[in-house]
Amino acid sequence: MERIQVDILGLSTSPSSGGAYALILKEVNGLRRLPIIIGAFEAQSIALEMEGIKPPRPLTHDLLKNIMDSLGASLTDVYINELKDGTFYARLSLDTQEVDSRPSDAIALAVRCGVPIYVADKVMDEAGFVPDADEADKTTPPAPAEPEPETDKPKIRLSKLEQLQQQLLEAIAKEEYEKAAKLRDEIQKMEARNS
Repeated sequence: MERIQVDILGLSTSPSSGGAYALILKEVNGLRRLPIIIGAFEAQSIALEMEGIKPPRPLTHDLLKNIMDSLGASLTDVYINELKDGTFYARLSLDTQEVDSRPSDAIALAVRCGVPIYVADKVMDEAGFVPDADEADKTTPPAPAEPEPETDKPKIRLSKLEQLQQQLLEAIAKEEYEKAAKLRDEIQKMEARNS
């Protein structure tokens, strides 16, 4: 089975899926993209690492990496190997062993360890898509915390949402959970109004 290397193209909120995020993967040597819906915690964990934000205490994925390092285990790659009944499955390649994983957790570890992410060709064929020419030319931010340039009125509304998401990530990083809960509620209200 052929393995296709992918990079993270971006993360965006998915208002229709109740606070979940869409993680968009892009073929390294191609045009296809693969959207995977992931939870808010995993999205924040990926975004924090991609933005270089280090929380004062390790998050779960940081803890897993620290445990692997302490035990002398090396993550060599992650592989999204199956799509069954609308659910993606992944495997972590640790030295000579493979371990089952959710794709979101596997990718959160991949960004921390700097290892490649692969997708099975059959999974990409089944769930991937090629964007139209206009969409392919757009630059997608690497994480939800990065503001987009404001060019028209809808962007202003998105920009406010992105500002709140950035504040949420910062509050979590500083372990200001009460503030984070208020920001989360405000984000959910804004997403409900926009949907």
